[in-house]
Amino acid sequence: MKSSGIGGQAVLEGVMMRNKSKCAVAVRKPNGEIAIEKTEIHSITEKYKILGIPVVRGVVNFVESLIVGMKTLTSSAAYFEDADETPGKFELWLNKKFGEKAENIIMGFTVFLSIVMAIAIFMLLPLAIVSLIDDNAVSYQWKTLIEGLIRVGIFLIYVILISCMKDIRRVFMYHGAEHKTINCIEKGLEPTVQNVRRCSRLHKRCGTSFLLFVMLISVVFFLLFRVEVLWMRFMVRILFVPVIAGISYEFIRLAGNSNSKIIGFLSKPGLWLQALTTREPSDDMIKVAVASVEAVFDWEAYLEENFGKKVRKKNGKKKGKNGKGKQQIKETKAVVEEEEVKQTYDVSAEEETIATETIATETIAATEEVKASVAAEQDEIASKFDWSFTPAKPEEIDEAIAKENRSKLAAKVTAADKAEAARKAALAERAANQENEDEEEDDEILKALDKFFVFEGEKTVMERSGK
Repeated sequence: MKSSGIGGQAVLEGVMMRNKSKCAVAVRKPNGEIAIEKTEIHSITEKYKILGIPVVRGVVNFVESLIVGMKTLTSSAAYFEDADETPGKFELWLNKKFGEKAENIIMGFTVFLSIVMAIAIFMLLPLAIVSLIDDNAVSYQWKTLIEGLIRVGIFLIYVILISCMKDIRRVFMYHGAEHKTINCIEKGLEPTVQNVRRCSRLHKRCGTSFLLFVMLISVVFFLLFRVEVLWMRFMVRILFVPVIAGISYEFIRLAGNSNSKIIGFLSKPGLWLQALTTREPSDDMIKVAVASVEAVFDWEAYLEENFGKKVRKKNGKKKGKNGKGKQQIKETKAVVEEEEVKQTYDVSAEEETIATETIATETIAATEEVKASVAAEQDEIASKFDWSFTPAKPEEIDEAIAKENRSKLAAKVTAADKAEAARKAALAERAANQENEDEEEDDEILKALDKFFVFEGEKTVMERSGK
């Protein structure tokens, strides 16, 4: 699988996709239409190159992702707000006091509060629980491991609880649509609803995997940096969060660009967790995800560059009033079709010359054979009668020759069609086998999770995935 570099996030009734500085949010409006908002986002690393070095860039990317995520969630929620709703007193005060900067202030405070709460719940709370254990009863190493298990447990409980909320379940479905669309493109497939539906909803570059690796890597760090004083342990947990986040980012980045089996094995825990944070989307949700991708990413060029596939444009625009646009489309189509024929039969110039000469020789031989056959029939008829026989007219002979040539040409075309049909059938079978191999691991994950995460009145993970 070739990484496309596309990142995204599920929002309220929609999907946000980001490719470098391009960002687009596609939302399914209450009237059924898909609204798309495009923006330009420039990372601070473009201005300050030092912030783009490994590990440091992970911290910067994490904070920027939180800010962008908050903004996209706010913009998606705006489609469902009541227009007649009166702003609160606090909101009015902020708008009066800070004007246009009020939104940025609120966003910054929200991100800061989110980070503080995350550190308190997932870093400090497990340490506080473990600190209740007597040091004489359990060694430092075991206490650190127990702390890590508690941290992961809290995270799993959090994910399970929010997945029970109706609105969050729909967000998880859009999360699945985001992953499936990116997987579709990175597998070299055109992002149609049918192709996207066939792809996995698990992806190695997911933020869920990132959070899990933060927790797992933290166990290693806290084992290496031993601190005996309790208050200093709390300080170490806080101070090491950026470092752990940066290292986790680098691993996720590596996993997304590597096909190594070792990296794939290490990515398994994150993929297992994604079985909880993603769900099988509807076709309408897939269309929203595809619209968001197309707004920021030229997938046709990507498929041509990385997979050698030339995809015909769905929508051709006319240029001018003289129909040059249509003519250009026709010419492009002809070129594409010619290229497809060449790729289908894979004929070199030398082979093409030999084939042409062979056809010409066969045509001449067939012509001579028809002439000889006609002459023999004339001689046979003339021998049976006493009177002289009038030979066939030249145009009759030409018609007989043309008829024979047409028959042989039709036979060649039929053989070529059969060969092409066999080739396509072989390719389809190979693609199906490959897809089955890709989904086997996902199916095993989903089956395993059914034993532990089946909510009352709900379908199992396998049933929700359509298996």
